[in-house]
Amino acid sequence: MSESSNIPKRQSHLKEAFGNDVELISEEGVTELFSIKDEFQIGDVLYAALQNEAMRGEDEVELFRVILGGSEPQLETIEDDEEWEAASEAYDDLLFANDERP
Repeated sequence: MSESSNIPKRQSHLKEAFGNDVELISEEGVTELFSIKDEFQIGDVLYAALQNEAMRGEDEVELFRVILGGSEPQLETIEDDEEWEAASEAYDDLLFANDERP
């Protein structure tokens, strides 16, 4: 894999489809509102960082894989620890890239 394919690139598929927030339904059937904090691509894979109200206080996010196709993007849980770690590091890189303090 080339070095440039590891550099996250901002995307906006979810925001274009849903706006700034998306409702997710848990396995228990509970609907919860999540803010779309960021969307990015690493290589050929799209990811989204989402945050609900409870996570906001801790400044935490939940990372998902974004699947394109059909009428609207779908979210998929990241099960692989290495993939989750790579997505988490890429998200952090995006956050710090915007924080250009001397």
